[in-house]
Amino acid sequence: MKILILQDNVALGTLWSNHLERMGIGVDLLQSADQAIQAILVQPYDAIVIDLVLANGSALSVADIVQVHQPAANVIFVTDTTFFSDGSIFAHVANARAMLKTATPPEDLAAIVHHYALDANRAREAVYSQFAGLSG
Repeated sequence: MKILILQDNVALGTLWSNHLERMGIGVDLLQSADQAIQAILVQPYDAIVIDLVLANGSALSVADIVQVHQPAANVIFVTDTTFFSDGSIFAHVANARAMLKTATPPEDLAAIVHHYALDANRAREAVYSQFAGLSG
């Protein structure tokens, strides 16, 4: 499994990354929307954790790129604001699976990300299996 974390607070992103890596998950930690978009275009991810409020770029633009280029990848938003606290993020981002507070304990965040990454990984493998069956 492979996860992308888009978090401009390096210390917080590293904390999350360390918890995921201890679970045996590969993690790319990036700090800007531009970096994340470039990575999404070349590296498949099972889940993407995006801070809703970025200093460099738009979290929703990154989520749009994920939807187009990696529709199987699940997006987990984190925020320390009340913006979208009404759940409307799910109406705006089709592959959004969770909206967590930035202060969520890292072990809880890692468990949620692992769950959605595993779900995406299984879905991707099922599609590959179907295509492999067609070629034979």
